[in-house]
Amino acid sequence: MSETTEKSRIKIEEAKDKVISAIAETMDLYGVTPAAANLYATMYFQNQMTLDEMRTELGMSKPSMSTSIRKLQEIEMVKKTFTRGSRKHTYIAEKNFFRSFMVFYCQMWEREVKTNMEAIEEAQEDFINLIKDSSSTQEIVAEAKKYYDQLEESKTYYHWLESLVASIRSGKIFEFLPKDQQD
Repeated sequence: MSETTEKSRIKIEEAKDKVISAIAETMDLYGVTPAAANLYATMYFQNQMTLDEMRTELGMSKPSMSTSIRKLQEIEMVKKTFTRGSRKHTYIAEKNFFRSFMVFYCQMWEREVKTNMEAIEEAQEDFINLIKDSSSTQEIVAEAKKYYDQLEESKTYYHWLESLVASIRSGKIFEFLPKDQQD
């Protein structure tokens, strides 16, 4: 390999390292460990990698590698692929950042809606029981009504969040915020 080609290869690796570092640094937004973040960022520039290749590239332990790969699969940032004739599993990083964003945040927002709406419904039922309870004082009834109404108002946000998720999943959001929008 010529000296010019070697210098160019070094520049390519340096440029890739800049992006790998930036991706790894911001992956905490997705709730992943720094090890998983480095793994994803490294895989981003690869077609596919086996666990052994990942370990060699990153110097990670087998348990750390397995945990990281599992987490990345959970949030659909990495997919397991099969290569005919090979006994080793290979993995490929999701390179479509729109898809990564949509999958991850929709999962988180759906979890938020489900968890909080269940709690709100249960709490509102408790407040209704207090309001209807003949042994409740006027003060308790007023307080229960106040909190019931407060929770009722909060449902507006959760219904909006459900609509946001639906618009993202359907792609309708891109009618309002086009992917190729540039300043």
